[in-house]
Amino acid sequence: MASRRPFLSKSRLISAWQCAKRVHLEKNHPDLGEISAQTESLWATGHLVGKISQQLYGMPGSVEIAFDKRVGLMLNKTHELIEGGADFPIFEATFRYEGVLVRADVLMPDADGWRIIEIKASTSVKEYHVLDCAIQDWVLRNSGINVTRVSLAHINNRFVYPGNGDYDGLLVEHDLTDEVRMLEPSVVDLVASARDAVTGPRPDVNVGAHCSSPYDCQFIKHCWPTDTEYPVSGLGGGKARLGEYVALGYRDIRDVPADVISAETQRRIHRVTCSGKAELLDGARRAFAALPYPRYYLDFETIAPAVPFWAGTRPYSSLAIQWSCHIEETPGQFLHKEFLDISGDPPMRALTLELIECLGEDGPVLMWTRYEEGVLNNLIELYPDLKAPLSKIIDRLYDLHPVVKENYYHPKMLGSWSIKAVMPAINPDMDYAKLEGIKEGAGASDGFIEAIQADVSPERKAELDEQLRRYCRFDTEAMVEIVRFFTR
Repeated sequence: MASRRPFLSKSRLISAWQCAKRVHLEKNHPDLGEISAQTESLWATGHLVGKISQQLYGMPGSVEIAFDKRVGLMLNKTHELIEGGADFPIFEATFRYEGVLVRADVLMPDADGWRIIEIKASTSVKEYHVLDCAIQDWVLRNSGINVTRVSLAHINNRFVYPGNGDYDGLLVEHDLTDEVRMLEPSVVDLVASARDAVTGPRPDVNVGAHCSSPYDCQFIKHCWPTDTEYPVSGLGGGKARLGEYVALGYRDIRDVPADVISAETQRRIHRVTCSGKAELLDGARRAFAALPYPRYYLDFETIAPAVPFWAGTRPYSSLAIQWSCHIEETPGQFLHKEFLDISGDPPMRALTLELIECLGEDGPVLMWTRYEEGVLNNLIELYPDLKAPLSKIIDRLYDLHPVVKENYYHPKMLGSWSIKAVMPAINPDMDYAKLEGIKEGAGASDGFIEAIQADVSPERKAELDEQLRRYCRFDTEAMVEIVRFFTR
């Protein structure tokens, strides 16, 4: 019986809905997975939003069922509360039916029954959210709970945090009861197929677009071919088409026949990779050589917390917290300036004023992609009184990325023109992977938020300060090196 009804959590069922192979590997070969820093950050965000939801939905007497690996203890505690006539919210109420375990974010008394409220850190209701709620509804109702309604609460991105821990209005709630009940047959089928997937042989599922929807699967590197010099995923483009190439047996870019590739960019990547030599056209040299002096190489770092912690800011609003600028006053003569404040006070206005002073009135402001333009526009939204000088900076922006993309490709870039892909191709010594600690944007965001916490040790704070400065400075150093490479 145990083998026919293996333990299945709600998250495992969502994994099975995404891909039968994924849930099989999660259950039987978790060591083959690789949890990314971005995924861990998303988990931390979800946990924080969940805690805020307890503040918003809580009332005197509210109880949270603490997580315990001994599932029986959580089940028994939940049962005792409900059988004891609980008339208050229960957070993380735990139930199991036919081997399927769920923990309801909020179980709210509602007339003669209970209302389920699922909490999500997204800003809208997604298709799989409805399925998520349907699984909970199915388990609770079959456990004898009178579920009156099923709701989903997600982040309201129009909420402006007033400060002082007041998050009333952060979440917006949707009644999904009708949609959820319509999915009950699908839940029953999903449970059966998930059981088959975890107890039977590894399902034969081709890679494709589902590998990243609704979540990035931790087994991508296991399932996609990565044991060749130029994996076929390096052709770039949509995972659906790349998955078709893999299904046909192509593992390396050079394996793919040229006549089956129709997308122009992929054809270029294929042609250059097969040649074994970088493609370098003269357009970048001419464009960069024509740039006047002084030149300002600018990079921002930002945070976009789901739960805002500075008054006057909104959920997921991109907030500039750091910048680096290499100033080339005359050819080859550089000056570096930067801004970083990890005191915990909102740094955006001081950052903006120092940036305006740093960039002066004349000279191109070089950036990589249009990201910096978006950051500057966000600063204008925050500080309308600074619109004039910030707008002038926007008028001076010069994007290096499209020029490089049009004029350069190296097989080692594996289909990407991100600065992290371009740099080691033109200068192996400048590889982001070699940085200590923080080495990508999400890490910088998480590092900054950690650094401003009241309980961070002085030693850790100093370490994060150094890593944040080094990472942001590396971005502007990389742009300097890119321009030098094309104009030498």
